[in-house]
Amino acid sequence: MMNRRRFLAAGVGAAAAMPLAGSHVLADEGRHVLTATDVHVKDYPTVEAVRWIGETMARETGGRVTLRQYHSGQLGRESEAIDMARFGAIDMTRVYAGALNNAFPLTQALCLPYVFDSVPHMRRAMDEGVGKAVLEGFAKRGLVGLAIYDSGARCFYNTQHAIRVPADLHGLKVRVPVSDIFIRMLRLFGANPTPLSLGEVFSGLETRMIDGAENNIRSFHSSRHFEAARYWSQTNHSYAPDVLLVSQRTLDGLQPRDRELLVETARQSVGVMRSLWDASEAKAREAVFAAGVEHNEADLAAFARASQPLLSEYRKDPAIDALYRRIRDLA
Repeated sequence: MMNRRRFLAAGVGAAAAMPLAGSHVLADEGRHVLTATDVHVKDYPTVEAVRWIGETMARETGGRVTLRQYHSGQLGRESEAIDMARFGAIDMTRVYAGALNNAFPLTQALCLPYVFDSVPHMRRAMDEGVGKAVLEGFAKRGLVGLAIYDSGARCFYNTQHAIRVPADLHGLKVRVPVSDIFIRMLRLFGANPTPLSLGEVFSGLETRMIDGAENNIRSFHSSRHFEAARYWSQTNHSYAPDVLLVSQRTLDGLQPRDRELLVETARQSVGVMRSLWDASEAKAREAVFAAGVEHNEADLAAFARASQPLLSEYRKDPAIDALYRRIRDLA
């Protein structure tokens, strides 16, 4: 099996030498093997949805275009995957919207606290124009936005006690994604935000380097964080989604008919992902609570009030405010 270091060295080197194809695209009489990465485990809904894309592409092209997946963070963190896709070392990657905030500012609107009221609200906004506007913003930096996937309701979990109001977070060291929005939000809640990659969270909880984290319950279960953090608090502070990206180099290197098929198949994969998400999220919730994790509802109004200064600051940007208003109009 190719390890991460060898893959990166070969892929980046080849990408520099060949403008339209890195070592991840193997061309032989018009055949392409595309590479896709994800930090989540092999049965996670986003991984399964991308696998479905690969199977569909292989079937519809008679094996001319196939897909090889590297799941479970085999090729590194999301931030590394974004850069690899931009420079053509890999073809596709699924990343959390928060990891894109700095390079692609329109994604900030999707990550603001309490901008979405629920999963149906988030899906409605993505389907009715907001998602299209965000995806179009990737084209300027070597990437193409293919689809926006669910990431559920993000909530707090920790090793200490139930979180019902922001004051319950005071002094706790809480893992957040490497995102300015989440770091600033946690500070407003009184916590000590600690940016870490997803793969570092379990050991951080076990060693008490951190007291808790925030994520959706599907990831709480699949990462086995529930074995170390026994308190789950339903704060619903974010419904920020995931984004499926493809390298512009990859699309340019495909035949026009294959390019169109990939874009359309990715669009159709959103429905596949949502069905998988709904079923697996329910199973994850049942499993972690059956395992003895204590769970509680939180005062959502109190958290929304505490996060208001952050929301007001980001809405000073006219482009962010316009997207925010479109999202709220669909609530």
